[in-house]
Amino acid sequence: MGTAIRTRIVRIGNSQGVRIPKPLLEQSGIHTEVEIEVHANHLIVRAAPRLRVGWNEAFAGMAEQHDDILLDDVNTTNWDQVEWEW
Repeated sequence: MGTAIRTRIVRIGNSQGVRIPKPLLEQSGIHTEVEIEVHANHLIVRAAPRLRVGWNEAFAGMAEQHDDILLDDVNTTNWDQVEWEW
C-alpha cells in the first residue's frame, strides 16, 4: 500500500462523492469507468472491466474465414412471414 491521502466527501447534486487526487488516479491507471464495492467498512474502487474487448476483430476474422454462419436451421412460422413487421 502507498501513502494515504486525506480528502473530504463533497455534495454532487443530490448525491455525495469523493474527489480523487490526480496522483492517485495516475498511479492506479484508472481512466474512465469504475466499479465500487463495499467490503466490511471499506469502499473498494477499481477499474471496471472492459467487456467485449476484441470482439470486432474476432468477428472480422470469422467472416474472413467464412466461419460466421448460423449453426441452427431457421424455422419460421406463418406469424413470422405474415404478421411480423420488419
